[in-house]
Amino acid sequence: MSSLLHMLSILRTVSRYRLAAMLPAEWLGRPFQAVLWLCGLGAQKVDTDARSEGERLRLALQELGPIYIKFGQLLSTRRDMLPVEIADQLALLQDQVEPFNGAAAKSIVERSLNGSFNEIFAKFDVEPLASASVAQVHAATLKQDNADVVVKIIRPGIDKQIEQDIKLLYFVARLLERHSSEARRLHMVDVVADYQSVIYGELDLKQEAANTSQLKHNFEASDELRALLHVPAIYWDYTSEQVLVMERVYGIPVSNVEQLRAAGTNLKRLAERGVEIFFTQVFEHNFFHADMHPGNIFVETKDPEYPRYIALDCAIMGSLPEIDRYYVARILLGALDRDYRLVTRLYQESGWLSADVQPAAFESLIRSVCEPIFAKPLAELSFGTLLIYLFQAARRFGMEVQPAQVLLQKTLVNIEGLGQQLYPELDLWETAKPFLDRWTRERYSPLKVVESMEERLPTLLETLPVIQEKMMQQLQQFAQGKPGNGETRKRLQQLESSLQRQKRYNTGLLIVSAILLTVFLSS
Repeated sequence: MSSLLHMLSILRTVSRYRLAAMLPAEWLGRPFQAVLWLCGLGAQKVDTDARSEGERLRLALQELGPIYIKFGQLLSTRRDMLPVEIADQLALLQDQVEPFNGAAAKSIVERSLNGSFNEIFAKFDVEPLASASVAQVHAATLKQDNADVVVKIIRPGIDKQIEQDIKLLYFVARLLERHSSEARRLHMVDVVADYQSVIYGELDLKQEAANTSQLKHNFEASDELRALLHVPAIYWDYTSEQVLVMERVYGIPVSNVEQLRAAGTNLKRLAERGVEIFFTQVFEHNFFHADMHPGNIFVETKDPEYPRYIALDCAIMGSLPEIDRYYVARILLGALDRDYRLVTRLYQESGWLSADVQPAAFESLIRSVCEPIFAKPLAELSFGTLLIYLFQAARRFGMEVQPAQVLLQKTLVNIEGLGQQLYPELDLWETAKPFLDRWTRERYSPLKVVESMEERLPTLLETLPVIQEKMMQQLQQFAQGKPGNGETRKRLQQLESSLQRQKRYNTGLLIVSAILLTVFLSS
């Protein structure tokens, strides 16, 4: 009964904001239109002339509550499939909800950490620093070493609410895909699945803590990296799935440009360092913060000439397969050089396009997408917009955009917007192109190839003989099960002999390669 009432409440909101008018006519059958009309009886309608479609959708999601706000935030990253106006409106969604009371917070901490609250904390602020849909954050002081910390606590009962809303979203997505080819093209069920993965990941604070520790480890590998980014330390003794305790950090919100200016911050260097951090995370570490909106980024200004970023909230992290990183970098560089034939060849080599795509047609589309971008002054060019347009063009030829690629384009758009907010004259192309050039040159240099071979050699030596043995066993079983004629048997025997020779040859070749690699590296 509660699920039915929940569904009727949602339909009432859909009717109130006239969201059905945004859907293609073929998506809406008469029964659905009748239900919407009934649900909308007595509801005060929103003036469609005064508000755009994107604004009405944003307001409706805010009215529906925190789970739908987060879903809208995820949709805002899918600029490869949404109109610009709607994506921009969804990006304005703010994840701020009423806090739950301090007594409940203390109870969750004691239950999760199996300890007395007063034995763990010398001080705990009942009023939260921030409250969002999934969790809220309190300031505290540990008894252990009198350290200032923040305590992040999962909202009570949120898991049941999420489960209910996820089921409803799946129901709607499957219904739309069943009755609309456009919905099937947009892979609505997959979009909901991506959201489910994100939201359930945020429910496990141990996962966020592990992400935070990994990011901290990556940027403490050298003094140069340490000077770029500070990541708070995790107190693992006081961290569980529902509670996360970490070092409290102090800085200026990156969105507060006036306060940064008042502190004498070198905004040009700050913007350039943000770009450097992003490309280092993506291409050097292959582990990037995928939720870098201004609320998660602060700036430490102890040395305003060389400001350092502070990263918070590592619940959503991205990682690309090595081969995808290579192709993304090469495609961006190819587009920047306006070598559209190379871009087309790279798309084909990557396997992102189906084999029946005509190269000339795809090259023509890429040219029509990129040339208007390059017609603008260099300082106005946008890496993020270029990547989105490239993905949009490829979708028209059947390319499936992977979730990790979506996170990459979302983060790139965020970083670019942040950099230009700090320093409008920021030339991202000038900052990023040398990095990509250097990365592709060093990553695939002869020395790197040799080092990669050295890493994989033991595995090859171990697995190749086993694979060949299994192949011969399969051939023998096939021959025994299906005798066939004499000619077939003869060919099978020849193939088996060939495999035996190949096995000895490959093993010898690998051994010789290992010796040569050892000599080369030692010299």
